[in-house]
Amino acid sequence: MNEMSKPGAEAKLPDAQHGHNQPGSATLTLDGTGKSITLPVIPGTIGPSVVDIRKVYPELGLFTYDLGYGGTAATDSKITYIDGDAGILLHRGYPIEQLAEKCSFLEVAYLLLNGDLPTKAEMAEFDTGVTRHTMIHEQLRRFYDGFRRDAHPMAVMTAVVGAMSAFYHDSLDITDETHRTISAFRLIAKVPTIAAWAYKYSIGQPFMYPRNDLGYAENFLYMMNAVPAEPYQVSPVLARAMDRILILHADHEQNASTSTVRLAGSTGANPFACIAAGIASLWGPAHGGANEAVLKMLAEIGHVKNIPDFIAKVKDKDSHVRLMGFGHRVYKNFDPRAKIMQQTCHEVLRELGIKDEPLLDLAIELENIATHDEYFVARKLYPNVDFYSGIILKAMGIPTSMFTVLFAVARTTGWISQWKEMVEDPTQRIGRPRQLYTGAPQRDVSALADRG
Repeated sequence: MNEMSKPGAEAKLPDAQHGHNQPGSATLTLDGTGKSITLPVIPGTIGPSVVDIRKVYPELGLFTYDLGYGGTAATDSKITYIDGDAGILLHRGYPIEQLAEKCSFLEVAYLLLNGDLPTKAEMAEFDTGVTRHTMIHEQLRRFYDGFRRDAHPMAVMTAVVGAMSAFYHDSLDITDETHRTISAFRLIAKVPTIAAWAYKYSIGQPFMYPRNDLGYAENFLYMMNAVPAEPYQVSPVLARAMDRILILHADHEQNASTSTVRLAGSTGANPFACIAAGIASLWGPAHGGANEAVLKMLAEIGHVKNIPDFIAKVKDKDSHVRLMGFGHRVYKNFDPRAKIMQQTCHEVLRELGIKDEPLLDLAIELENIATHDEYFVARKLYPNVDFYSGIILKAMGIPTSMFTVLFAVARTTGWISQWKEMVEDPTQRIGRPRQLYTGAPQRDVSALADRG
């Protein structure tokens, strides 16, 4: 139980509650008042149970205090489960390792949206639904001309996705299941087109319209790299690598951007506005920009011979030098996505004929040190998914400014799934976090002439 916002509050949990999935109750007593409240303990399918604190304020006049919501469940969800200590990531119960090996990104998208993996017939119908929505409104295309050429692609993404509600307002009744389905198709299908065009605009090349004869990841790479002047053939190895990258970033439980989407959606806002809010949240370097930070770190190190000095600075608490791409807010063990990304990294480098990649040499040596050095092992600073994804994307010729955009393309599926689950929950209510006020107490206003 979190500390209360008034002193003298003590929460007592039964011994059984220290395990997982144990129903029961917790008693909260406010010292010196004689007030006490029994709170239900609600078990999940797997993972920690939660103490239901909804009656604490109305019955005791207390708010709970949990900076960053690190120990608070703001919702219940059936979509994604993470066990950070064990390094487990499940989507609808399926391990991420199996999904990345055996499924396409659109299969995972169907899974997140609908709760189970599709049959062949269901997959064919879903694939057609996405494919038929890949083009964007031609007037929306003109939005790009209003941006500077050096505008950050994430700024373009946020604006254009938000503007979709002005062009696709025929299906914005969030209480209508058909409208929700159409909006989901539109977002999943059109975001890659919007992202690819943001890149094309930034480099002054003509927009490439989507090709419906290509797969999802394959089509995205085509729109990113093809030009009208000559044919472009997408490498199957690179298409599969991109598909895996999208799968590994599709959803990650109630992180900052997903919580933003849910909070915006709780007001009844349309799905395009909610996803635009998620993209804006993802833009932050502490969230979606981590793989870009890894490349910047490797570039600053410069050479394998400089690693010892760099590691020494990382260990020096006064140097403020951070080891990017290692450790995770949730995972206190090896990030289950990192091993898949490492394998994909080597496949991409082989396909592109890159045998001597200085950044990869640096990455491998850093990984070796960090996984054997007691300083990092004791702190559980294992490589995470961002450590290798930045190298892969750089090898594929994708600029660092597009890294977070790719993250948004993948995460749109998770966001719209989380939004859909929230909207369809009859118990959902508008989000309204509370606060511990630490400002001035009530005071009177004096006239301007009397204030000296």
